[in-house]
Amino acid sequence: MDQTNEAEIIETLRQVSTATITTVLLKEGLRNVWMRGALPVCFSGERIVGRAFTMSFVPAREDLATPASWASPKSTRAAIEAMPEGAVVVADARGITDAGIFGDILCARIVQRKGAALVTDGVVRDIRGVLDTDLPVWAQGNAAPPSVAGLTFVDWQQPIGCGGVAVFPGDMIVADDDGAIVIPAAFVDKVVATAPEQERMEAWIMEEIGRGVPLPGLYPMNEETRARYEASKGD
Repeated sequence: MDQTNEAEIIETLRQVSTATITTVLLKEGLRNVWMRGALPVCFSGERIVGRAFTMSFVPAREDLATPASWASPKSTRAAIEAMPEGAVVVADARGITDAGIFGDILCARIVQRKGAALVTDGVVRDIRGVLDTDLPVWAQGNAAPPSVAGLTFVDWQQPIGCGGVAVFPGDMIVADDDGAIVIPAAFVDKVVATAPEQERMEAWIMEEIGRGVPLPGLYPMNEETRARYEASKGD
């Protein structure tokens, strides 16, 4: 992967809201890209963009979901050590909200390894400590019990379902105030090419609304409005 081009892609997407990107993807036929339950828990207000590093849990099974499993070669600890710099950890926690998948120690290690964020349809624990790590987190909230109280970790860098959305390793994740979305890897270039213009157009529409222009013919634009918008680009 061209790292220079990747940095440009990420910087472009940082300027575009998840709301705008979902509209762009809708026009491409992709409706199910917003991860349900993954809402901002620890968020500075700066939009997060990065490639998905997936982790997968299944419901707890008593012989596997034990504290001893934390030392297994296939564990959340091992997965974090395999995570590349700049990745967004996307964890499929099956929507379970009474077992925290990560606490402050694991979140601190993600920060040390320069992970960009954690996105999950589950919850975290040790919330005060997690907040102190400054790791951006999107989740359903927090709970005291550990992951093994309700979940068994099974693998990383495999296709997962998070919040009802299919996420593959290497998909692009964008997360902000409205939650977290996935841009399938094959659509990243298309979104980068079209989303900034959609954002500019909607900003112009907001200016028109501020001037008292009524919605019919403005949003969506009719031909006359579009002509005025195109002319405004040269101002």
